[in-house]
Amino acid sequence: MIKFLDLQKVNAQYESELKHAAVDVIDSGWYLLGEQIDSFEKSLSEYLKSDHTIAVSNGLDALRLIFRSYIEMGIMQEGDEIIVPANTYIASVLAISDNGLVPVMVEPDPLSYNIDIEKIEESISERTKGIMVVHLYGQVCWSDKLASLASKYSLKIIEDNAQAIGAEWNAQKTGTLGDVAAFSFYPGKNLGALGDGGAVTTKDSALADVVRAIANYGSKEKYVNIYKGLNCRLDEIQAAFLNVKLKYIDRETSFRRKVAEEYLTRITNPLIDLPKITGDSAMESLDHVWHLFVIRCNNRDKLSAFLGKRGVQCLIHYPVAIHKQEAYKELGNLELPITNSLHNSVLSLPISPVMSDEDVTSIISTVNEYE
Repeated sequence: MIKFLDLQKVNAQYESELKHAAVDVIDSGWYLLGEQIDSFEKSLSEYLKSDHTIAVSNGLDALRLIFRSYIEMGIMQEGDEIIVPANTYIASVLAISDNGLVPVMVEPDPLSYNIDIEKIEESISERTKGIMVVHLYGQVCWSDKLASLASKYSLKIIEDNAQAIGAEWNAQKTGTLGDVAAFSFYPGKNLGALGDGGAVTTKDSALADVVRAIANYGSKEKYVNIYKGLNCRLDEIQAAFLNVKLKYIDRETSFRRKVAEEYLTRITNPLIDLPKITGDSAMESLDHVWHLFVIRCNNRDKLSAFLGKRGVQCLIHYPVAIHKQEAYKELGNLELPITNSLHNSVLSLPISPVMSDEDVTSIISTVNEYE
């Protein structure tokens, strides 16, 4: 069986360094808010060219903290609307509703699967205070028009960068394009911890201070609480692991791009719709970091079963659209035909930095044999 993602093999590449990092933390006797956190925040800021980086507990908390901070700063208030792609993971919307804000879903571009920037303006109202863009599957979602819209209506742009660390738009990394961004270091991400982890990045010093305080019980100084805060801190041992793996992120991204290029050029089955590179990207200079390689097929379940019987493990990202989830039944009457179509037809092929040439060739051959 070719695993969808072999995390043991991914982390085995760095086994010695990871074990050494763990020993350093254990021996230090300092397990929260210490040198490893400081080092990781500085390293990630340098990699992204971000002014401020705050390491936090996970990607959802990163998003939650952003909206909570904007509310504390008086920039947003409960009942305000946030535009969000209808085609995304549920965490993007959970962070909005968790803060008493209202998600306004916009259909995706049928080529990129990212939010259709051309459809955003028609969804802006007097209550709109922000636009969340999700760089879904690792492909950049950005344009000059998006930035102009935000400026025209005085809206904040929040990047959900959980799947796109290292992606670029005009040589600027995602996570630094908007006003603020959230990262996830869930183990399966391109930069994955050995547990949960996340980060917030921003150029706004005041926002960074509020995010950092709220994440630490609402406190900038021990036992002095400015806000009714949360406990959303990244621990030292995960920061130590991330410090190790961050050094290799570009190498791993390069490998993902090579696998994606093989898929794009060698999968020729007419029943399969391959991902489309949108915007200014080209094969020789990919900005897409290929967290996921998502194909489409009219009979997705039949294809998935066929691949599984042939020893290729695939996953669906995502089988149920957010507006069809019980948790958001109040959105169930939304007419989102493009989103519905995607959720009924997408299938993710294995793509990772530890796949062999034989794995890639086998997957391509098997997909091409499907009929």
